[in-house]
Amino acid sequence: MGYFERALVLAVVIGVLSGLVGTVVVLRRRAFFTQALTHATFPGAVLAAALGVSVMLGAVVSSVLLIVAMTLLGKVTRQGSQVASGVVLTAGFALGVFLQAFFPELPIHVDSYLIGSILNATDLDLAASTAVLLVAVVVLLAAGKEILFSTLDPMGFRAAGYRAWVVEAVSLALIVLTVVTAMPAVGAILALALIAAPAAAARVVARTTTQMFVLAPVIGALSGVIGVLSSRWLGIAAGAAISLTAALFFVLALGVSQLARLRWRRSEEVVGS
Repeated sequence: MGYFERALVLAVVIGVLSGLVGTVVVLRRRAFFTQALTHATFPGAVLAAALGVSVMLGAVVSSVLLIVAMTLLGKVTRQGSQVASGVVLTAGFALGVFLQAFFPELPIHVDSYLIGSILNATDLDLAASTAVLLVAVVVLLAAGKEILFSTLDPMGFRAAGYRAWVVEAVSLALIVLTVVTAMPAVGAILALALIAAPAAAARVVARTTTQMFVLAPVIGALSGVIGVLSSRWLGIAAGAAISLTAALFFVLALGVSQLARLRWRRSEEVVGS
């Protein structure tokens, strides 16, 4: 398989994964947390490269540590989760830049980490992304109802005897794995667009949460394929093209929704007259 064909397949896999987990992110209102997480993985990636171990593993470990930090900061009196996420977002990425200055010859550079490089993806990246996608599908099939119950009716969920922290832990684990998987393709800055935009677009046009879980992966996959093809045709960065395409799908969904509302209002006026 050539590098371009591999990039297309990887774009589909990551797009589907981002759409599925992005639906959880959007429904549970974890977009800003996800953005903080994308930046906070940088120090772990730098240290992993310095130690000669998997960069993806380093990013995962860094994510777990910073989730703990965000949780503790969020419990500080008169503070909140948004403040904690903002602190971790800036401090985590700044720490990565600081560490990278000590290892200038490492293959982890700020610019490439910010925007990704899906065209340089390896077979190992594809295998890891596919494995994470399979895990996400299995988890959502097994615990999807509980996740939705906890998301849509948290008080009822607790009253029914379920443990909210279990669902939160599962959701956070899925988000971490998705963020780390999407990093090589679209980078830290652009990962949130691919994770959140397809799900947000699906939410605009879907009538049920089940439809969201179907539409968002399709939009994510299309964003990946169109982005990679556009990068080749227009000579632009693939990560930026993928994220921009995902954002454009969201704008398109908003436009379609508004047109549908206008038509519905006009039909009501005609019937009423």
